[in-house]
Amino acid sequence: MGAGIAHAFVLAGAEVVVVERDEQAAAGARERVEGSLAKSLERGTIEGTLDYLTGRLAVSTDYADFASCDLVVEAVPEDFELKSSALKAVEEQLAPTAWLATNTSSLSVTKLAATLQRPARFCGLHFFNPVPASLLVEVVLAEETSEELATAARAWVQALGKTAVVVHDAPGFASSRLGVAIALEAMRMVEEGVASAEDIDAAMVLGYKHPVGPLKTTDIVGLDVRLGIAEYLASTLGERFAPPQILRDKVARGELGRKTGKGFFDWQQ
Repeated sequence: MGAGIAHAFVLAGAEVVVVERDEQAAAGARERVEGSLAKSLERGTIEGTLDYLTGRLAVSTDYADFASCDLVVEAVPEDFELKSSALKAVEEQLAPTAWLATNTSSLSVTKLAATLQRPARFCGLHFFNPVPASLLVEVVLAEETSEELATAARAWVQALGKTAVVVHDAPGFASSRLGVAIALEAMRMVEEGVASAEDIDAAMVLGYKHPVGPLKTTDIVGLDVRLGIAEYLASTLGERFAPPQILRDKVARGELGRKTGKGFFDWQQ
């Protein structure tokens, strides 16, 4: 997700800094962003040259390199303590006038804000995978998010060529809550032998005009990520979000979706 977000801001003309946990991860991030930009150029969906675009991209392992940034979007894994720790470390490096956002897809933005020194300058910017092709960004307003930031966030999303959906902080927001509910029911249908993963997804794509079915979307997002979100939603919204056993079993076997080559679909072909 971080590489996709960087791609989007580079295309919008921003100077972008990506900070990773170590040199290996930083090199991988640069490779992903540059590869994504190169593919967009090859398809003719963007203009310019690769050198021109990547000239606006810097990659680092030091949070201090965020010091001159006007906006930082955190995109670490969906773990509250990990996100809180990263956000606090980043905030220490930022100017008082800078903005800070989280890309969480389900965790409480208000609770994350409560761990920060300047909660009014913090919101959720929930991007969707794959970021370059997605037209949506969910702007999540915490209890203390300032109106100035809410207005700025809408403008940022528009500048990226995407549409902002503004929601107030609640478990799963709007998109994850609905998307996960559909995906969990699709998993139960596979588990119960109602239909194959292929046919369930085809029903949603052809019958309801979803661009990608709920099970293939789960593979793209990552089954481990979906499991974490479902567990959080179950703890806050009740048993209707309880993860089905098939999801737990696949995660335990390491079948995490596209990133491991197998999930509800085979990605190794």
